[in-house]
Amino acid sequence: MGMPTRIKFCGMTRTEDVQCALELGVHALGFVFVKESPRSLAPEQAARLIRLLPPFVMSVGLFMDAGAGDIEEALHCTGLNLLQFHGREDEEFCRQFGVPYLKAVPMGSTDSITDFCNGFASASGFVLDSHSSGEMGGTGETFAWHRIPGSLKHQVVLAGGLTPENVAQAIREVQPHAVDVSSGIESAPGEKDAGKMKQFVAEARHGQ
Repeated sequence: MGMPTRIKFCGMTRTEDVQCALELGVHALGFVFVKESPRSLAPEQAARLIRLLPPFVMSVGLFMDAGAGDIEEALHCTGLNLLQFHGREDEEFCRQFGVPYLKAVPMGSTDSITDFCNGFASASGFVLDSHSSGEMGGTGETFAWHRIPGSLKHQVVLAGGLTPENVAQAIREVQPHAVDVSSGIESAPGEKDAGKMKQFVAEARHGQ
């Protein structure tokens, strides 16, 4: 029996949603720093939410082609534990902040997943999402899970169209290190639904 699949909720914007996630025992919460996103927060807003997190619950900052200065400011203001890069950043850019990071793999436009991941040897893991290169994710669409190389499983954070209805199946098929959900637990962009959050966690645990 391997390690239980970790659960990350992304695109957190409201205090009550953070508190609900913590009560459910979610392992990591994601905060979006991409101005074009309806889930985007200013560093000060994110900092207020991150202060609610107890030890061992990870705070993850999602960036897409941001300037290094903006990332440094967010780190200084919030104390993020982990960075998540969704744009065209290269490895040199991603690792310069001295903070562990995840790199998103745009499954919609990546032919060789192994080659892509080999280009980011310093990454702590890879978010496999259904978007194409230059897009943010959060599309609510899944991708063909069978495309994931078995050699990557210990580093895979599975995202892209996960919902309470399909997460158990996804975990059984892929056996990822973690699952990452945003739109699948929302009533509106940035507004999480407590019932869906609870159902997602229950189903994720059922799939293990």
